[in-house]
Amino acid sequence: MNNTDSNHGLERYIGNTIRELRNKQDLTISDVSDLTGISRGMLSKIENAQTAMSLDTLSRLSRALGVSLSILFRNYDVPDGGAQMVRQGEGMEVVRRGTKRGHTYHLLAYDQGPNKQFEPFLITMNDESEVFPTFEHPGTEFIHILDGVIEYRHGQKTYVLKKGDSLTFRGDIPHGPENLIKLPISFLSIIIYNTNITN
Repeated sequence: MNNTDSNHGLERYIGNTIRELRNKQDLTISDVSDLTGISRGMLSKIENAQTAMSLDTLSRLSRALGVSLSILFRNYDVPDGGAQMVRQGEGMEVVRRGTKRGHTYHLLAYDQGPNKQFEPFLITMNDESEVFPTFEHPGTEFIHILDGVIEYRHGQKTYVLKKGDSLTFRGDIPHGPENLIKLPISFLSIIIYNTNITN
């Protein structure tokens, strides 16, 4: 894209933004003309991207519309979004050690390719079995308790975690549930790869 095309794109964006702000406030072009001292013909050209504007003109328009100058450019040249959404109850159920004992693991995001950056799980536990799996994996793990009370082991230490509590730890040290104190238990577990955490 050459500079002329780029400039015209900016003029079109600013013109549309000014029109939207004016319409939101139920202002006519005549109203804005009276507030800014800019002729109605010039305002029409501005909104239709038929003329370039000086900073002074933009400043007068932003004051008349009750916004800062930066608001006029806020969403210009913002990249397209591409977020991955997983609706409630639609996370991919995965089988891990413990799934046969009333433990359910739902993967909440699906990272494609061999190099995963993170894995977020929603884990629910509703079984009082006294045998719990332990895990070891690369990276750092973060867990946040959503419901229930659990005693969680990391290495030689255990932590009693209640609703609202969080725990962050190295994944390469054996860890996992030690005791299910209050059922049902649900928590978020986010495994972040290629990072290290020091004690």
